[in-house]
Amino acid sequence: MTPHVPIREAWLALAAEPVLDPAQPILDAHHHLWDRDESRYRSAEFVADIGTGHDVRASLYVQCRTGYRRSGPESLRPLGEVETILDWSAQTPHYPAGIVAFADLMRGSEVRDTLEAMLALAAGRVRGIRNTTAFHPDPAVRSNPNPAPDGLLRSEAFRRGAAEVARAGLVLDVWAYQTQLHEVESLARALPDLTVVVDHCGGPLGVGPFSARTSADVAAWRRGLNALASLPNTRIKIGGFGLAVFGNTYHQRPLPPHSRQLAADWAPWVESCLEAFGPQRAMFESNFPVDKGMFSYVALWNAFKRLTRGASQAERDQLFWRSAAETYGLHFPACRAGTSDA
Repeated sequence: MTPHVPIREAWLALAAEPVLDPAQPILDAHHHLWDRDESRYRSAEFVADIGTGHDVRASLYVQCRTGYRRSGPESLRPLGEVETILDWSAQTPHYPAGIVAFADLMRGSEVRDTLEAMLALAAGRVRGIRNTTAFHPDPAVRSNPNPAPDGLLRSEAFRRGAAEVARAGLVLDVWAYQTQLHEVESLARALPDLTVVVDHCGGPLGVGPFSARTSADVAAWRRGLNALASLPNTRIKIGGFGLAVFGNTYHQRPLPPHSRQLAADWAPWVESCLEAFGPQRAMFESNFPVDKGMFSYVALWNAFKRLTRGASQAERDQLFWRSAAETYGLHFPACRAGTSDA
């Protein structure tokens, strides 16, 4: 059973708002594609969302166990996900421009064969690796249909596997809860040549034992964030506010939230991320379709635009596209695909 809020297109259609700053270029630094029993969100559905008005010129796909091979060596079955995404996006090569794939880092140095096979297969499209690592012992804190076991980020085998990611010239994405940030810090500190991108604001929690979201809980998250940011090889993705573990309940309201409400709600978290990492090492993400159960694509990016109105254009460009393009080595088109404007 999925822990994600179901998408209700009819509910999302109840509230519409104009696109703010439509000329601001965007690289969506984190989204998924899948075709599951409970939900279909392939390239066509994603392109429909980006076609609602924001100038999204490219995107980065992040692994979610889509299309694995059903036979062959277990270590090579994740190549099926890369093959599937390449197939789905054949007509829209900038969506995604890059792929963060899965390779089992618990194989240690032996994971090199998987990484080499992916790089040979994807002709430069594979730009990073992510494993399922978010863990908390309380069953209420769950963000994955197949939760990770405890201890992966602390494992010596995982560390050796992560070293192979760096050796291959790839980025490591890490989705970890705030209670695990010290483990991410230890990993990043041990591998200074590895770029570690922390997903979804570093996992500030708002469910289970964190439902009260006490000042102590928030302070602990900030300390973990600041410790990570002290390491020059770390980056952060700002988003994931539609994840159920964040504790937001927009989906329970009669109308979808307006971007004004989202910006007001998210401001403390976004400000803390930017204070820690700065625009040069931070990037905005949609986390669609996971977050689509709580708000629309238009409202999401409008909220980020509202939150950065006090920033310079150079800082906005860093957050909306440049940091992601530089971190993952992605080509960012001079204009949106299918248009001729500069």
